[in-house]
Amino acid sequence: MNQEYEHEDPHGTAEDAAAATRRDAGEAESSRASRGWWDRNADEYQTEHGAFLGDDRFVWGPEGLDEAEAGLLGPAASLKGRDVLEIGAGAAQCSRWLAAQGARPVALDLSHRQLQHALRIGGEVPLVEADAGALPFRDGSFDLACSAYGAVPFVADPVRVFREVRRVLRPGGRWVFSVTHPIRWAFPDEPGPEGLSVAASYFDRTPYVEQDEEGRAVYVEHHRTLGDRVRDVVAGGFRLVDLVEPEWPSWNSQEWGGWSPLRGNLIPGTAIFVCERLDEE
Repeated sequence: MNQEYEHEDPHGTAEDAAAATRRDAGEAESSRASRGWWDRNADEYQTEHGAFLGDDRFVWGPEGLDEAEAGLLGPAASLKGRDVLEIGAGAAQCSRWLAAQGARPVALDLSHRQLQHALRIGGEVPLVEADAGALPFRDGSFDLACSAYGAVPFVADPVRVFREVRRVLRPGGRWVFSVTHPIRWAFPDEPGPEGLSVAASYFDRTPYVEQDEEGRAVYVEHHRTLGDRVRDVVAGGFRLVDLVEPEWPSWNSQEWGGWSPLRGNLIPGTAIFVCERLDEE
């Protein structure tokens, strides 16, 4: 999965301050940066986090909430025969789980190198390299769409993505996506006590950008408040069915980047939006 939480320090610390800034970044720049970053870092990402993600596990975020347990796309038995689009699929771990339930998933990602890892792991899931803002599918091609930390946090215009998702879904189709919980943007990205004090305005929507010496963005992440996300969902042609904020489970002792049991037990880390396609009357 193109999971934002796997980027070690999305909001910057002293050690990367020279390259990190908060500035505007448009659609084209954000897309180029995301493609390049994931192509360069896919190997390290899969090596470091492959054991947690598994080869055929559908996990919604760093808390470890499994779709097998959550059933946000519907009961596992109901997935058989359903056409499912996974956006920001990375190495297609979620899609393999869907296929094991009898679904017909398609795994889409912007990064060529991430999809090469999907080929390395294997399986019969179709792989598509494309931008989430311009999905290369006919209208009404899928029953369900999902994204576990993929695409949505990295795009400058999420409504464009949502409208594309709505277009390729059939009437009544469900769209479920997870992102870092917006409240995390107000806190330093540190796993210890220093990460528990507010350090920035939650209402500052200025993107976080890492850039090279020439000022070209090499990583871009976009902040939206919780209210922004809900409005974007509605503007994209969906009805919000549920908003899931997974609690940190006692079994999960992992710590990386700003993710840790300490923080996870006190402030939410993931927000999962469960949406259904609104059909014109």
